[in-house]
Amino acid sequence: MHLPRLLLPALTLTALALFAQVPAGSTAPAMEWREVFNEDGTITQALTPKAPAETTTFRALAAAEVTKIHGDRDPADAFDLVFVGDGYTADDLATYTANVKSKWDELSAVEPFASYKDYFNVWQVNVISTESGVDHDPTRGILKDTALDMGFWCQGRDANTERLLCVNETKAKEYAAQAPQADQVIALGNTTKYGGAGGSVATASGSNAQAGQIAIHELGHSIGGLADEYDYPYLTYTGTEPREKNVTKDPTGAKWGEYLGKPSPDGGVIAPLEGARYYKNGLYRPTDNSIMRTLGKQFNSIGRDEMIKAFKAKIPSLTTPAVR
Repeated sequence: MHLPRLLLPALTLTALALFAQVPAGSTAPAMEWREVFNEDGTITQALTPKAPAETTTFRALAAAEVTKIHGDRDPADAFDLVFVGDGYTADDLATYTANVKSKWDELSAVEPFASYKDYFNVWQVNVISTESGVDHDPTRGILKDTALDMGFWCQGRDANTERLLCVNETKAKEYAAQAPQADQVIALGNTTKYGGAGGSVATASGSNAQAGQIAIHELGHSIGGLADEYDYPYLTYTGTEPREKNVTKDPTGAKWGEYLGKPSPDGGVIAPLEGARYYKNGLYRPTDNSIMRTLGKQFNSIGRDEMIKAFKAKIPSLTTPAVR
């Protein structure tokens, strides 16, 4: 999730409702915007109470077996994708492995990952939980003893956003660090219920077939540096030109001059369309509906090329001439 450093507008109704519940004399909870992935593929932002400060240290975590799902490259010449799981007991490891493989298969079928999948290492960290499942599944108030504290309603903190599947990011990253390298961490929950969240650790429901699209979208951020192309929750943008290649404040689309009028793999042709990077007005996206706007779509031409540039910047052998 990439939010611009701009003044926030008036609080949303969600925020007002949360603050209204704070007893007199108490401190209102610290809030943060979180990316929410809806079952119909649309993506929004939710203003959600922040998690309490996490103090877990690596030494407090149990050692976990690490297995390689794909690739055999030196991490210095590869993109290393690490999956960690929550709510999988020792008896659930076969399910976890199947979940990881299905998510990787889905990711690696989408361009440009399909063309560059041989440059990826994919690791599976076998995090063992005491109980199967995740918190607040299928309803709020159901708690499970799991390693990464994953739960719907953002671990029960957000009464308004059921599908927001949050995780203890500190624990997830520290388990992921047991892999040889971790360029991106994805946490899968042992659940069939659709859900996920953006952030420094992307989350997705392990046994839900639709949830794999969340990982693809999040890698657009973390690898390609792409902006979100949806237009919620703000109204009018008045800031400087965004740094991300796939959004612009210029209604002529001159930023994409070499692409304008050309077909794009997500459908249609490249042309500036108003509404992007959380604003309905004042910012423009290149196409109507790429995966940076709606799950299940393709990257547009600009997003795809930015991903390829990032692959080449990360993986030396993609730009180093072969020795003859």
